[in-house]
This record gives sequence, C-alpha cells and structure tokens, in this order.
Amino acid sequence: MTHDVDMRLGAKSSATPPSSPATVAGSGRRLFGHPAGLWYLAFTEAWERFSYYGMQTLLVLYMVGQLLQPGHIENVAGFAGFRAALEAVYGPLSIQALASAVFGVYTGLVYLTPVLGGLIADRRLGRTKTIVLGGTLMTVGHFLMAFDVSFLGALLCLAIGTGCFKGNIAVQVGALYAPEDNARADAFQIFYLGISAGVIASPLVCGTLGEVFGWHYGFAAAGVGMAIGLAIYLAGRRHLPAESKIVLPKKKARQRLSTTDRRVLALLLALLPVLALALLGNQQIFNAYMLWAKASYDFTLFGRTMPTSWLITFDAAASVVMLALSVLFWRLWSRRFPEPVEITKLVIGAVVTMAAFMLLAAAAQSAAAGKVSLWWAVAFHLINSIGFAHLVPVALALYVRMAPQAIGATIVGIFYLHLFVANNLVGWVGTRMETMNADRFWLLHAFVVGFSAVILFALRGPIKRVLEESARQPSRGSSQNNA
Repeated sequence: MTHDVDMRLGAKSSATPPSSPATVAGSGRRLFGHPAGLWYLAFTEAWERFSYYGMQTLLVLYMVGQLLQPGHIENVAGFAGFRAALEAVYGPLSIQALASAVFGVYTGLVYLTPVLGGLIADRRLGRTKTIVLGGTLMTVGHFLMAFDVSFLGALLCLAIGTGCFKGNIAVQVGALYAPEDNARADAFQIFYLGISAGVIASPLVCGTLGEVFGWHYGFAAAGVGMAIGLAIYLAGRRHLPAESKIVLPKKKARQRLSTTDRRVLALLLALLPVLALALLGNQQIFNAYMLWAKASYDFTLFGRTMPTSWLITFDAAASVVMLALSVLFWRLWSRRFPEPVEITKLVIGAVVTMAAFMLLAAAAQSAAAGKVSLWWAVAFHLINSIGFAHLVPVALALYVRMAPQAIGATIVGIFYLHLFVANNLVGWVGTRMETMNADRFWLLHAFVVGFSAVILFALRGPIKRVLEESARQPSRGSSQNNA
C-alpha cells in the first residue's frame, strides 16, 4: 500500500529544516509526553487519508458502474476533449479501459503535485496556509464528485489539494521537536498510526456507503471526513510551530558533485524505472484488480454480500502487520546473521511480489469455472504485503543513504517519480484487461515484477561498490549512516 511512503517521505523532509527555539512548539502543553500539536496533526492526517483512500477505493468502480455509462458520460464537462487526448495515446478505449486510463492519469498526477505544494509553502504561503489551501481544495473536490458535470474539476482539485497537503503536514510534525529531541522518532510512529487508521477505516465507511446506498454517498462521506480533518487542523493551529517570514533565498555558488556523486546519481536515476516495474502489481490493486475481484471472488459472508471495497481495508491492515513483522524478523535475524543491505531486500521484495501475482493468476484460472473463495484473496494480500514491506520503505532508505549531500533534498523529491511512472503504467496496462485472459493478465504482472527482480539483482554489485567507496569519503560520512 502506498500510504506508507507518504509518511516516510514526509519524515525525511521534516528532518531537513533546522528548528530553532523560536520555531519549536514542543515547549508548550504536552499530552502523553508529546506536544499537543502532534495529536492535532495525527488526527488531521487520519481524516485526510480517510478521505483520500475512501474516494480512490470507489473511483474505478464508480466510473465503470455509472459515470462512463451512456446517460452520464455526456454530462461531464470537458470529457470529450479529455477522452480524445487519452485515445490519441492509448487508442480506442472501452469503458473499462477508459476508467483505467483516467485512474492512471489521476494517481500519477498525485505524485507530481507535492513538488508544487512544496514550492508554494517554501516560496509564498508558508506551510500552515498551504495545508489549509490543500485541505480546502480536497474538501471541495470530494463534494464536486457528487455531480457528473464537475468530475474532471473534482479530480484536479483533489490532485492539487493532495500536493499542497502531502509532505507539508509531516514537516510540521518534525518542527514540533528540537533537533536533539529523540522523541521525534516516536512522534512519526504516532503519526503513522493516524495514517493507518484512516486507510483501514475508509473502505469500510466510504466503500460501503458508495456500493450499497449510492456512489455519491461514499464521496460525500469522504468530503465530510476531509472537512473534519481541516477543522481539527484549524483548531490546533495555536499548538503548531510558528513560521518564519518567507524570504526568497539568494543564489548560492553551486556545490560541484564528485565523480563518485555522479555515479551515485546515475545509479539512483537508473533505479527509478526498475522500481516502477516492481510496484506495477501493487499499484494495480486499486484499479483493474477491483473490477476483476468483484466479478471473480465469492463475497458472500454469513448470507450477506460483502462490498468489494472491503478488500482495501484488509490490504491496508495486512500491510501494517507485515511491515511490523518484517522489521521484527530482520531484527531477530541480525542477532545471528548479517542483515542484508537495502538492494538485497529489494530483490527479496520483488521476488515475493512476483509469487503473489502468480498465485493471483492461479486464482483467475480457477475463477474461469465459477467464483472462487475469499481465501485466495487472503493469501494474495498477505504475500503481496510481505513484498511491499521490502520495496517502498526499503527503497526510500536506500535513496536517503546514497544521496550526495549537495543534492540530498532533490534526491528525496526525485524518489516520488517512480510512483508517478508506476501509476501511469498501471493505467496503461489496465486497459488490456478486457483483451486478455485473466490468468494471463496477472501472469503479465508477475513477469514484469520478476523482470525488475532480475535487474535489481544485477545492480547489487555496482550499488554495493558505490556504497563502500562513498563510505570511505569523510565528506559524505555523515550522510551515509544506516537509514
């Protein structure tokens, strides 16, 4: 699940800006040993993730089930031109393929707009005003989903709003603590719990309302959730760090990159498309997988039909559990054996993810004779979550560890691009679901992820050599501690 990386990228960002006594807000009221501001930010983020994933869980199901059907699609303002642009790239698109393409464009855009949000916060409005702007845009976007005519405008508001929100709120978490305060790490664990709670709850509420009572009830619930989050944030502003006046930085002499730095940069850029391939399957869970699951799994439980969107709740819970168990496993492993370096863990993650999609292909083959048991879904999500725990979090740690000091912040921003590529690839591959047998469709995902594992394995040697070489350079030592 991609919600893990949202917090982790933010956590890295929050460690970057220095916190002076004038800006640290942690000296005021405290609750359970932490500044009161942390709890306001954690609950705000929980509701923001509730709204974001509640809407995303319903998006493809809604487009295929209603919006893109005759009688509705004609009412969407600007959609004819938008569809023409998509078909100029993808070719003629059926309803399912069109929904997949729209999903890919939207989710890809979500991972580009944080760059804009960071620039707005750093150069113009400051973090607090930018977060309020983002929350307002997201609230408006969710409620605009209630009308066919405003669908594209709603997606644009949501993408820009998420960009203004993502990262900036996590930076404020870090600014609550002085640089030497070790409670910062605990604070981000609490912040992560807020993210997890929102992701787990959103399909149960928004998904159930949308699938059972009507799509717009689900989107309205997401809008209410975002409005609650914004209200909590505004109520807690007095507990947040004071912000310095925005001053445009003067031009500085550019720090030249060493030969080793350039080799590191080349390797990190080369890794981006490989990581995108490794995450193709995981990101497809919100897109084509939802449609296939609805048609292929037997959702009957105790005589009632379970909403398809509840699979996302299970996937989110499985991701949290498997991430925690993976950390525990490697901690125990390291007591007796050397712990693998990040690139080796990435290979493990890709191989495990490939196995998960081979299992899904087997489920699809069985589904050809009739709907299959949800135990197939349980096995798939558990195995895939183990793979995910060794991909995105580990890849971020590798980028942070390898990043040259002169462009460290830029490298963390560049890391987002693999998710941009992955989500656009998800949209393109998803358009092929109708033209392929389901088992071959999921085997294609397994093959792509397996191909990425081969490339990652081939890069183990070069990456290990670069890490060893850079660790010997005193100027880089401070940034090369284990991440």
